[in-house]
Amino acid sequence: MKNIRNFCIIAHIDHGKSTLADRLLEYTKTISAREAQAQLLDNMDLERERGITIKSHAIQMEYKVGGENYIFNLIDTPGHVDFSYEVSRSIAACEGALLIVDASQGIQAQTISNLYLALEHDLHIIPILNKMDLPGAMPEEVKDQIVDLIGCDRDEIIPASGKTGLGVDKIIEAIVERIPAPLGDPNGPLQALIFDSVFNSFRGIIAYFKVLNGEIRKNDKVKFVATGKEYIADEVGTLKLNQEPKDVIKTGDVGYIISGIKEAREVKVGDTITKIDNPGEAIIGFEEVKPMVFAGIYPVDTEDFEELREAMHKLQLNDASIVFEPESSAALGFGFRCGFLGMLHMEIIQERLEREFGMTVITTVPNVSYKAYLTKDTEEVIVNNPSDLPDPSKIDFVEEPYIKANIITKADFVGPVLSLCIQKRGTIVNQSYLTSDRVELVFEMPMGEIVFDFYDKLKTISKGYASFDYHQIGYRQSDLVRMDIRLNGDPVDALSSLIHRSNAYNFGKKICEKLKELLPRQQFEIAIQASIGAKVIARETVKAMRKDVTAKCYGGDISRKRKLLEKQKEGKKRMRQVGSVEIPQSAFMAVLKLD
Repeated sequence: MKNIRNFCIIAHIDHGKSTLADRLLEYTKTISAREAQAQLLDNMDLERERGITIKSHAIQMEYKVGGENYIFNLIDTPGHVDFSYEVSRSIAACEGALLIVDASQGIQAQTISNLYLALEHDLHIIPILNKMDLPGAMPEEVKDQIVDLIGCDRDEIIPASGKTGLGVDKIIEAIVERIPAPLGDPNGPLQALIFDSVFNSFRGIIAYFKVLNGEIRKNDKVKFVATGKEYIADEVGTLKLNQEPKDVIKTGDVGYIISGIKEAREVKVGDTITKIDNPGEAIIGFEEVKPMVFAGIYPVDTEDFEELREAMHKLQLNDASIVFEPESSAALGFGFRCGFLGMLHMEIIQERLEREFGMTVITTVPNVSYKAYLTKDTEEVIVNNPSDLPDPSKIDFVEEPYIKANIITKADFVGPVLSLCIQKRGTIVNQSYLTSDRVELVFEMPMGEIVFDFYDKLKTISKGYASFDYHQIGYRQSDLVRMDIRLNGDPVDALSSLIHRSNAYNFGKKICEKLKELLPRQQFEIAIQASIGAKVIARETVKAMRKDVTAKCYGGDISRKRKLLEKQKEGKKRMRQVGSVEIPQSAFMAVLKLD
């Protein structure tokens, strides 16, 4: 056990952690030159194209240092803020972490938030300055930032380059010397922490775990504590590039278990595996993954509803954090109400539906879940969809989720970033200078304001220099109203939204103006109205196309023309009563891009 080292890599997006992981695998001869490829641990096409890690991976390396054989378990973590719960469980399975900072960009927001997670779990941090081969590297400045952040000595920071392989030998030495061996009782009852799971179409769900106490053998009868389900361990083993079956996985080591589980919902990240005959305690820190952002996903053609259902079920096998339930909309037909971890997660699911299943889908306006408290018996109603909001006369008050946002930017952009956040109903909590040129701003703001277009705007006003990270801090009371969009008096359910009363007038006016441009003209007049309850707050009118019925009258009495015009007027009136308005697909998309 004293020769096992478990570590993870903490870095902001695009600071080169997948590339550095490749170099470590090559240096320890875990992969041969024939198997080597860029971003080896990212096995989805989407991950490679975007250069992000979506699913965390684990791999075991063996290497001889100073005449002794060591086992290194690298537990890779996704970098993006949407997957922060997975990151926290991966960190809980480690004793040390490599903190990778890009020498040309310096410290960014997600590095800081994941670093605090690691420090909470008492991990030993090894600071690494990556991308030293770049002409724009600023090693001395960035070293100062790292020293200020974690309070280490300047000599402890290892200069490295994932591209050229510089400093990989020093990193291996540092892992052996500085990261402590895992602690645990080899003879105690089994306690194993699940930090990830993957789906295999032949073997079912495979869970990845780290043994904290005891050991797990092949054919043991095991129990998953949080779900209470019991299984037989058909196969256990370690994770090399491919899975290698073993008879036993001992304390401190990382491995996988296959037990013929068919449902992704039965394996929860953060759960504890223990034996049935000698059960151990559950490991603390387990949470259910909660979706934050909700949106409707509808097939473009209503006939594809069953295919979409199949595709969603298959996706859920690979990604247990997506939740969905069927719903129907008068405008879009049958579809699903889906819950996602965040905006990136939503984008990825949409992209995977198109790529892996060939489904083109319509996504409605994303929103977060609110809590409405009723006057009569103070019970709370959870509102995931604006149309579920109870009648305003019955509501006592509504609460919405708030987040704490960390934004790191250059000093020149503090003004625009402040005004953007205040416009989004944020309040500033703290402002601190990391260096003379870099500022960390901490805001508290409603989650509903950032799901829309906040990130894009932040990147625009800071010329790409701001990095953003957030976590939820609970619910707060807010003055929210439901705004409906009506066409000829009929509400369009897919366009209704929950919005703060102060923003409702502007937002309603904008939507009405946008729809006026996009709706095709009919033979009759179309009234577009934004309303809160029965009160109309904005209106636009799409004028009717008019056929010139008096063209055939030349000369003659005016009463002949009047008779034709009266007849036309009657027809228009009748047409407006029975005519229905088709909303084009572009109108739903336009609401997402109002500015």
